[in-house]
Amino acid sequence: MTTFSRRQALGLMGATAAAAGLGAPALAQRGKVVVGALPFTSHSGSFVALQRGYFEEAGLDVELKFFQAAQPMAVAIASGDVDFGVTAISGGLISLADKGAVKVIGGALSEEPGIDGQKILASNAAFEAGLTSPAALGEARYGMTTAGSSFHYMGSKIAAAEGVAPTFVPLQKVGAIIGALKSGQIDAWSIVPHIAKPLAGAGAVKMIGNVSDYLPDYQVTTVFTSTGNASSERELTSAFLGGFSRGVADYNAAMVDRSAGEEAMDEMVRLIHTYVYTDRPLEKAAPSIVNGSMRLNADAALNLASVRDQLDWFQSENLVDADITLETLVDSSYVETIGS
Repeated sequence: MTTFSRRQALGLMGATAAAAGLGAPALAQRGKVVVGALPFTSHSGSFVALQRGYFEEAGLDVELKFFQAAQPMAVAIASGDVDFGVTAISGGLISLADKGAVKVIGGALSEEPGIDGQKILASNAAFEAGLTSPAALGEARYGMTTAGSSFHYMGSKIAAAEGVAPTFVPLQKVGAIIGALKSGQIDAWSIVPHIAKPLAGAGAVKMIGNVSDYLPDYQVTTVFTSTGNASSERELTSAFLGGFSRGVADYNAAMVDRSAGEEAMDEMVRLIHTYVYTDRPLEKAAPSIVNGSMRLNADAALNLASVRDQLDWFQSENLVDADITLETLVDSSYVETIGS
């Protein structure tokens, strides 16, 4: 059930006002605002907001800084090198929140029934040896970036549902995991569709399941910032969320709901290609971008039930301190919250 508190309503009003330009002169004097991103379609809210001037209209001079994994981005937020980021919840992010360094302030990518989401993959060699469904993951080597990553969480939840216990193999970067899966050095992995589908379509791997079958409302990525920004820079934080949410709205209309028309989709694909699959010509990148579209949370709404489940799992695995509360991790005053 969706709930609104007085603080959340005020936060949403602040974001809307900032997006309309109120307070923009004062914010403009602040200087560059650095936003962390990964070169994935799931970060399109930031891409669109920057390219279409929504951040600028909110009074923000935004620069994107790209990362290859979630953990380094969380560290950069904590150190002050980056102001805002979009990434999955990880053990490292939770530990930084426990130290008073970062706060989750909104939601981004999410699994949604009826929308083709993240895929569970098997290497060709493992598939031929019998890994044709998640139920056969018991002897598998499952790829992840690091212990306590979203890949670790997804793989563990899938395995627990099937009553199996794969071996998790840390490979640090997404590119390294792809290479290891294609070469058969690992047996399985789960990843967003814009990566999974092209790999399977090229015959490099096999798709054996859907993450949504195990985590139907999974809050895959969240919007986060430093605790200082969340608590003391409310105008700045609301302005960022306002601009970002306008980018999300354009993305969902063009790529997910398909309500903006074919021309709008083509334009959106060209915009996203500025950041995603840049090593390919547009005509080759476009199918992967289109087929990989997943829902981004409208107005950065945050699925607290999913975030709570993730925190509970990290604690059950002794990856973070057992005393960390949801309130330590999340500042829920800025956006609509879903669940409890």
